[in-house]
Amino acid sequence: MDKDTLQKDIATKEAQADVATVVATAPAPTAGKPAFGARRSDSRGASRGGRGGGRRPSAPRAKPEFDQKIIDIRRVTRVASGGRRFSFSVALVAGNRKGLVGIGLGKGADTAIAIDKATRNAKKNMVKVPLTQSGSIPFDVYAKFCSSEVTLTPAPGRGMVAGSSVRNVLELSGMKDVVAKIQTGSKNRLNNARAALTAIQKLIKLAPMVTRTHLDTNRSK
Repeated sequence: MDKDTLQKDIATKEAQADVATVVATAPAPTAGKPAFGARRSDSRGASRGGRGGGRRPSAPRAKPEFDQKIIDIRRVTRVASGGRRFSFSVALVAGNRKGLVGIGLGKGADTAIAIDKATRNAKKNMVKVPLTQSGSIPFDVYAKFCSSEVTLTPAPGRGMVAGSSVRNVLELSGMKDVVAKIQTGSKNRLNNARAALTAIQKLIKLAPMVTRTHLDTNRSK
């Protein structure tokens, strides 16, 4: 072994001894703190309920007091000095299916605003339907609104027989065994719904009179 090789071996052994001394004298990792170079565990996500921790259970939404069905929705254009202005017009039926029903109209720059206004308008115009114990109506009734003519007939055991927006009004009012017929074949959904509501208002006015007549007839017999 020559002199240069011997010097290299001595230098390598001295360097290894220095590294071992540094490792032996290094402080031990304390509890709760990872050692130098060790991978950090992501405990922030667990403590804060991050993406991996899952979402908090949301509270159940309260059921609305009145159900609603949209009859008609249109985009309305109004010409102003600055140009055309667009808005939305909504007509809907609202009811609790227990004898209360109403029709509302609303306009707004957005459909959500128009629906909210129409719902509030329908709640202001609620009427109480005189239903029988079986969910039908006490007698036949005819009503007209503009060009729409509607006839309502009680049909025990037959179920709901109606079409167009008239069916929406009758269902949300709570009627079950009723046959509704649109006499004129009108295609205007709003007028048909208002004709059905007019027929219900006639029921409200005539129900006490029919009850009195029926009682008087039974007494005379």
